[in-house]
Amino acid sequence: MNHLIAPSILAADFGNLQRDIEMLNQSKADWIHVDVMDGLFVPNISFGFPVINAVNKHAKKPLDVHLMIVDPDRYLKAIKEAGAAHITVHYETCPNLHRTIQVIKELGCTAGVALNPHTPVHLLEDIVADLDLVLIMSVNPGFGGQHFIEHTYKKIRDIKALSEKLNPSLLIEVDGGVNDQNAGTLFGAGANVLVAGNSVFSSADQLGAIEKLKQAVS
Repeated sequence: MNHLIAPSILAADFGNLQRDIEMLNQSKADWIHVDVMDGLFVPNISFGFPVINAVNKHAKKPLDVHLMIVDPDRYLKAIKEAGAAHITVHYETCPNLHRTIQVIKELGCTAGVALNPHTPVHLLEDIVADLDLVLIMSVNPGFGGQHFIEHTYKKIRDIKALSEKLNPSLLIEVDGGVNDQNAGTLFGAGANVLVAGNSVFSSADQLGAIEKLKQAVS
């Protein structure tokens, strides 16, 4: 399976967001990652529907929307209508996770579940066959620029083993502290989608930074 790169616009220059989206359009990125935060599930607020609509207006690549919010079921249809191609919810916020996943799929979106660093992979055993994607948080969610949590590698290997038994086509995405120094090791552990924020947007050569991630080998 090809390695996919999904730069996170949480690290973009919000004063020049159209410029940064157009840079991503020209780059070798595959998806555009959009982190939606509510200040409740995570200690930060990012952006809502007007910004997602604005991003979608200019984006030529699929929007990968990561909902770090309580009660995400209330907003799934609106997120789809704002332009999401992929919708990921958190295991920790969905008491009726199977139903939530089915709604996302009925909307025509790729359905994903994210796990916080402290949440064990085995909790997904009963639903992994129904998922398109699992997102492993490699930092505590809420803020960009955090240090990568090394235990992430084991979690990737664990979800890879689970997927090989129950869902071989599962996408394994990693979000947090991703850069060109660890990208190859992440791919080698079994990840196939990497979210990168600061390592892309703080680079003097943003297109080159994305290309390095895309070409990383274990």
